[in-house]
Amino acid sequence: MATTQLGDTTVNTVGELPPVGSQAPGWDLVGLKFQQLTDADTAGKRVVLNIFPSIDTGVCQASVRRFNELAAELDNTAVVNVSVDLPLAQARFCGAEGIERVEVGSAFRSSFGEDYGVAMADGGWQGMLARSVIVLDEDRTVLHTQITDTIGTEPDYDAAVAVLS
Repeated sequence: MATTQLGDTTVNTVGELPPVGSQAPGWDLVGLKFQQLTDADTAGKRVVLNIFPSIDTGVCQASVRRFNELAAELDNTAVVNVSVDLPLAQARFCGAEGIERVEVGSAFRSSFGEDYGVAMADGGWQGMLARSVIVLDEDRTVLHTQITDTIGTEPDYDAAVAVLS
């Protein structure tokens, strides 16, 4: 299990992030219009998975905005934002903010959190996803992972982008 902080509470995840150099699991998410969004939709591209608890928090919103900006500069790279929020909430935020350069997927009815080891196993936000970033190459090899020390901290954008240079 990995750990992170939610306020003053140490929170465990259900597992560990996939190790750098390993093959990432596939994913099956629900897109903004309740369509299926899978890893096949990003075939042949590098992928940045921006994983977070809820689109209704300021730090999560900031990470989606920042990765939307960064996506414009990343060649052959798909950015996929993942939370367990309903697609309705995700679409509301993305529409209001003009988020158009990234994909947004809900893990509300998938095993994504367990497959990637990021579902919180305890604490007040049990079942939500811990703030994490996973970067994959075109062949789905893991290039970079990060679980933030605290849920209330933005991910290290520079480190995620650096492995794509």
